[in-house]
Amino acid sequence: MLINCVAYRNGRKLADLPVAGISDYLARDDTFVWVAMRDASPAELAQMQAEFGLHELAVEDAQRGHQRPKIEEYGDSLFVVVKTVEQQGDELVLGEIDIFVGRNYVLSSRQNSTHDMMGVRARAEREPHLLRHGAGFVLYALMDAAVDRYFPLVNALESELEQIEERIFAGTSQRDNIEQLYDLKRKVMILRHAVAPLLDAIGKLHGGRVPEVCANSQEYFRDVHDHLASINGILDSIRDTIATAIQVNLSMIALEEGEVNKRLAAWAAIFGVLTAFAGIWGMNFEFMPELKSKYGYPLALAAMFSVCFYLYRRFRKARWL
Repeated sequence: MLINCVAYRNGRKLADLPVAGISDYLARDDTFVWVAMRDASPAELAQMQAEFGLHELAVEDAQRGHQRPKIEEYGDSLFVVVKTVEQQGDELVLGEIDIFVGRNYVLSSRQNSTHDMMGVRARAEREPHLLRHGAGFVLYALMDAAVDRYFPLVNALESELEQIEERIFAGTSQRDNIEQLYDLKRKVMILRHAVAPLLDAIGKLHGGRVPEVCANSQEYFRDVHDHLASINGILDSIRDTIATAIQVNLSMIALEEGEVNKRLAAWAAIFGVLTAFAGIWGMNFEFMPELKSKYGYPLALAAMFSVCFYLYRRFRKARWL
C-alpha cells in the first residue's frame, strides 16, 4: 500500500506525486523522489520497479520478505534490509524495512510492523540543509530511526534480567527462574539477529570505498554504526550475564538439594541409633542382666534418648538441622 510519494529539490518539498508522475521528476536536476509503502504487493513492487528501474534480484528479495539484515549494491543503487523489533505483550516481533536507494530516489517498504516512519519524513523536512544531501541522508534517517527503537528494548531486557537476578536469591522457585532466564535469552537472540548482521553490513557506508549515493553522508552512517556497536555490546553483556545467572541458579538448586540431603542424613543417623539400641535389646538372649533389672526399661529409654539428644545438638550446631 502506498503511504506517500513526494518530490524534493535542494532539501525542500516540491510536491506530492502520483506514481505515474515519478519518472517526470526523476529526469530533473537536483531533485529526488521519496516513496514510502507498507506491506507492498507484488503488483505494486512491479510498478515501482518499472518507475525506478530497480534490480530484479532486489525486488525478488523484497517480495519474498524475511531477509537477513544486509546492504547490497546493484550498480549505482543500493538495496538495504533493516529489521524492526517491536514489543507485543511479552513477545518480541520482528518486522522488516526494505529500502531501495538510487542517485535520485528512495523507496522504502515496511512489512509486519506497526511503527510508522512518518516521524522520519517530518524530521528530514525540518532539516533542509541535511535533506539537501539527497537520497543518502534519507537512507541514514530511516536506518537511524529503526536503530534508535532498539534502545528501549535493550533497556527493558536489562531491567528484566535485574529482576530475575533478585528473585534468584529471594527464595522463589528456581525452576521458574530458569524458565524466565531462557525466555529472556530467546528475546536477546531475536534482537541480536537484527543488530549483528546490520552492524557488519553498515561498514560499507563509511570509510574506504563508499557507494556514491552515500558519499556525502558518511559521518552519519558512522554514527549509526556506533549505535549498533553499543547495542551489540550490551546484548553480548546481557547474554553472558544470563549464562552466569543460569549457572548460579543451578548452583542454588544444588545447594538446596545439599541442605535437604544433610537434614535427611542427620535424621537417618538419629533413627539409626534408635534402631541399633532396639536391635540389641530386642535379641532376648538369656544372659542379659538389664532385661531382669527393675530399672532396665527406663534406663534403656534414657540411654536412647540421651544419645539421640546428643546427636541432635551436634547436628544443630553443625547446621545440618
